[in-house]
Amino acid sequence: MNGTMLQGFSWHLPADGQHWLRVADQAELFAKAGITAVWLPPAYKGQAGKNDVGYGVYDTYDLGEFDQKDTVATKYGTRAEYQAAIDAIHANGMEVLADVVLDHRIGADGTERVEATEVSQVNRNQAVSSQHPITAWTRFWYPGRAGKYSDFAWDWNCFLGTDYDEDTKRNSIYLFGGKRWAGRAEQVATGTYDYLMGDVVDVMYQPVYDELERWGEWYVNGSNLDGFRLDAIRHMDRQFYLNWLSDLRRATGRELFSVGEYWSPDVRELQEYLGSERCMRLFDVPLYYRLYAASKNEGGIDLSRILDNTLVQKDPVHAVTFVASRDTQPGQALLGFVEPWFKPSAYALILLRQDGYPCVTYGDLFGMPNEGGPAVAELPLLMDLRRRYAYGTQRDYLDEPDIIGWTREGEPEHGDLGLACILSERDGGSKTMCVGRIHAGERWVTVLGEPRSVVIGEDGTATFACGSDKLCVYVRQGDAPFVS
Repeated sequence: MNGTMLQGFSWHLPADGQHWLRVADQAELFAKAGITAVWLPPAYKGQAGKNDVGYGVYDTYDLGEFDQKDTVATKYGTRAEYQAAIDAIHANGMEVLADVVLDHRIGADGTERVEATEVSQVNRNQAVSSQHPITAWTRFWYPGRAGKYSDFAWDWNCFLGTDYDEDTKRNSIYLFGGKRWAGRAEQVATGTYDYLMGDVVDVMYQPVYDELERWGEWYVNGSNLDGFRLDAIRHMDRQFYLNWLSDLRRATGRELFSVGEYWSPDVRELQEYLGSERCMRLFDVPLYYRLYAASKNEGGIDLSRILDNTLVQKDPVHAVTFVASRDTQPGQALLGFVEPWFKPSAYALILLRQDGYPCVTYGDLFGMPNEGGPAVAELPLLMDLRRRYAYGTQRDYLDEPDIIGWTREGEPEHGDLGLACILSERDGGSKTMCVGRIHAGERWVTVLGEPRSVVIGEDGTATFACGSDKLCVYVRQGDAPFVS
């Protein structure tokens, strides 16, 4: 079966503590739609308590079990409800991917005096002060947990720097004495992408590394996880995840599928990060930039080159493709939102082709609360087409700037079903495409787009038309997909 990942949450879900219950209830629906893995949001306690989406990390051992930050439950529910959601996902034949955020900690329990140098907001290597003592919120001992699962206490030695001085009540960026910023060498050299937020964890400081390894084993085995979505890896020392994932796979005996968020439009950076080790997959951010540009420039982008210099083109095995994510929802800091008119076409590009591991979002399936973003009406059908039809030989017709297409021939183990897809940026047009001689004489009809039909010729070809509907998908008459 074709793999499809689901981002199983939206940034602006209500802070009602009910999401784990919703996920458990919807697990069967996810599986029937063709989902094979569910990426769940950060399950641990954030500094904003029940209002924290999970990226303001406070205590990674508190999965909604302890009275900390004025709540026992997280935004999504309790630890018992989290486990019930995982069990429901597994019971329906899907994998669970946990969102892992190890770059920073926020919401410390106490302060300490630290020697630090204030650095430029735009170049972390440029000092704007001499080294001097500050009072930093860097002591974490988790009094609400009282040492259960781990008695590790964090202090300033565990961090590279912070963003607040209690003495002056100033928000800035402070590098701690004796520390160096992490990240890839060229980023550190230019002073960029080494600081994100809060107290930046020194993941290569041996006591911290050992604690994160202990935590990872506890989390995987205790919650029965299948893998990870890794947050903000561009900000971290590359060697950390090479070591950590290897050590964790060995300790747990699990494959631990992992996908990293490395936010760069430059596919060369992604390829360099993957290196020869290929210890994870990466989200195809360059493809996202192309989809975003196409949605903003109707008629002004060359569709025949929409896959150029993307990870799915250069390294399809390690590409996780997406149209929207938690980082691109309205109000987030990253690029922006693919416009609604283009989303069906964008999803067709990632769901109906053979390369890449596509990820769809909870918001695009169900709508996004508080954002005014409706569900993508065509998405359930496109997912069903992927689940039932998107198999076998792929033939590409990416040869015109304003209309492109491709076909899938199908394969015997999936009923020899096939499909033909056309994406257009103009009104009217057609492409003569081959779907394979096995389909000669069959009548194919549109299941997306205005009603049309064609008869496949003896050579396996037909001329497939598309009009102002922009996206047309054809399948064999009588085999139209069923979406409940």
